[in-house]
Amino acid sequence: MEQIVDPSELQSLGEYDFEKNFNDREAREWMRENWHKSLYLAAAYVILIFGIQHFMKGLRAYSLRPSLTLWSLSLALLSAAGACRLWKLMIFILSTKGFKQSVCSQSFYIHPISKLWTYIFLLSKVLELGDTVFIVLRKKKLIFLHWYHHTTTLLVTWYAYNDMMAGGGWLGVLNYSVHAIMYSYYAMRAAGFQLSRLIAITITLIQMLQMLTYAVINIFVVYWKEDKVCHTTWTMLFLSFIMITSLLVLFCNYFFKTYLRNTPKSKGE
Repeated sequence: MEQIVDPSELQSLGEYDFEKNFNDREAREWMRENWHKSLYLAAAYVILIFGIQHFMKGLRAYSLRPSLTLWSLSLALLSAAGACRLWKLMIFILSTKGFKQSVCSQSFYIHPISKLWTYIFLLSKVLELGDTVFIVLRKKKLIFLHWYHHTTTLLVTWYAYNDMMAGGGWLGVLNYSVHAIMYSYYAMRAAGFQLSRLIAITITLIQMLQMLTYAVINIFVVYWKEDKVCHTTWTMLFLSFIMITSLLVLFCNYFFKTYLRNTPKSKGE
């Protein structure tokens, strides 16, 4: 079973010149040599946000509504664009090659329609750290789930990319899709629109469903790994298992405390 879809089969999908011209080999080489820098980024992020939070104790909260609206809207549009491009390839593979190939294929890392958006997905994990800066500057409640989610996602996605691990296509397409919805919601809230609480509940449920889907895909990867169909490592499987399980537990706990108990609504993801 091939792990790479023949490029000639994808011509009808209509890739753009800027997508075709992206040098994925150079990007992977850079990531292979520098993925460990995500550890430094994560450490700097945690130090920075708690440093700002401590500094803000004696200051009035900033409003930042226009900046937050623009920030969230930009990330929503970026996520929507990435979701559209990756879904185009995902649907093609599912309809022509089947689910197994959609999980195991490394095509998402190298083919013109997706290679740029897969790399942008990694870089977006750095951009999204800016969400927390807005929270601490506005003196909103910073929950553990929020900064833990950002940190672990950055570390695992950067580590997975440099060796083109199985399951990357589903990770990118689902996360892009969820974030397109989530950041659109954040943008509307920041712009002053009064939205139904049901929307926030639905978004959290979607995030929980996303983690469950990742868990199921991981199980398939473990099963198919023995047939040498899905390229991965036990280290990657261990890291993804820890991340997925912990995030699912944290999201469930957040959902229970925020929506099922009569407690004040927490701010954050």
